[in-house]
Amino acid sequence: MILVLVETENGAASEISLETLAFARSLAAEGGGIAIRAVVVGAVEDRDALAAELGAHGAAEIHHAVGEAFTSYAGAAWAAALQAIRESTGSVVVTAAGSPRGNEVLAHLAARLDVPMAANATAFHGLAPFVVTRQVVGGAALEEMKLDQRPAVFSVAGHSWAVSPVEGASPAAWVEVTPEVAESDLVARVVATGTKEVDHSDSLKSARVVVGAGRGAGGPEGFGAVAELAELLGGAVGVSRVVTSLGWRPHHEQVGQTGSRISPDLYVPCGISGAIQHWAGCASSKTILAINTDPEAPMMTKANYAVVGDMHEVVPAIIEELKSRGVTG
Repeated sequence: MILVLVETENGAASEISLETLAFARSLAAEGGGIAIRAVVVGAVEDRDALAAELGAHGAAEIHHAVGEAFTSYAGAAWAAALQAIRESTGSVVVTAAGSPRGNEVLAHLAARLDVPMAANATAFHGLAPFVVTRQVVGGAALEEMKLDQRPAVFSVAGHSWAVSPVEGASPAAWVEVTPEVAESDLVARVVATGTKEVDHSDSLKSARVVVGAGRGAGGPEGFGAVAELAELLGGAVGVSRVVTSLGWRPHHEQVGQTGSRISPDLYVPCGISGAIQHWAGCASSKTILAINTDPEAPMMTKANYAVVGDMHEVVPAIIEELKSRGVTG
């Protein structure tokens, strides 16, 4: 049996959790139809809607962990819930999205079970032995890791699997559980959050398209066309470290080793040289179209496609062409 920790956003499963379920379905098929069970922790806005959604993505059951310990996030408490559910279901695989929360919870779980954990898996190779390919060095390299011990514990890298619902699937059965949680598991927990509403649809880490800009933008006023192109493509804006260091853009837009690691279908870095710190954050992009005046810049030599030119001329030209073709964002 495969156990999948599912994170929710605005009452629905997060996209990266649905990608993880797609990974789990492929793994289940390899094992001859192993059952998939989802785990959801804490408050659920619409149980029926979530059961229908997760059922459509391969989950036969949803184990919903409830109780006072789960009114706010605590990594160790979530791991305690996951451990209890794993033991009751006899699951031989436990996985979650390779998000900050997913990786934290699985790290706690692996430590409790004294088994290795593979973070950010992108593929698997057979079941005996069970080997996963995973991203390391911020996605700049891949390695294979053998998971001989059971349960096999690993997270799935974002955008490494396509979301693919099953037509005609039944809603997942709902099983409510109240796992015991020790006081020591609640030492570190979220006690307050900001009141500002966050638009997750514009999340840099989950964006399918990212348009980036670096020092070549020239200043805060140089991001207008970049933001417009990102909006037209239904994507997000990403920036290099120098941009946030100069105060031109907020830190949450930074891509790189000390910022966000992204894996979009398309990354368009404009005026970004491509230092190793930035490359560590964008190397997992499926396609890179770089725009720079320097044809020898590291980003230009590593990109799938490169346009030699001034971003302030090239980006507006791209926008004009997209609009001429009826693209409105």
